Amino acid sequence: MDSTEDVFHVVLTVLLFIVALGAVVFTVIRLFTTTPFYPDGMLQAINDILFVVIILEIARTVIARFNSGFYQLSRFLIIGVIASVRHILSVGSSLTLKVGKSPEDFERGIIELLVNGGIVVALVFAIFLTRAAEKQTETGEGTRKKSRKD
Repeated sequence: MDSTEDVFHVVLTVLLFIVALGAVVFTVIRLFTTTPFYPDGMLQAINDILFVVIILEIARTVIARFNSGFYQLSRFLIIGVIASVRHILSVGSSLTLKVGKSPEDFERGIIELLVNGGIVVALVFAIFLTRAAEKQTETGEGTRKKSRKD
């Protein structure tokens, strides 16, 4: 059963890398074909690049799971931060660049920005707590090992 699970992890990781490679090719093509380049092409390129980073972080998480035997919480939190920042950038740019938005669309965009900002703050705080707990666990284990030797 373990070897079957390992095969699935390898296949999934390879597929994620293929998807990331396809997204990079698509990003480069769209970068040169989007008009006007500034600001639409640049903002779209940033959005696409962050999407590729998310895919690669997911692949890295699967590889870490394959190597260590368990999923690491901090990796998923980082993926969440990147995804939320990506959404903030896309909503912020659409609010800034699109002319003639209705008041309802503008209010909905502001609410999305506030919610995603709150999500980023919560996820960063969770990363901080996770790392603090990991340090405390490492320190506690080191202290216990020293006291056993003495």
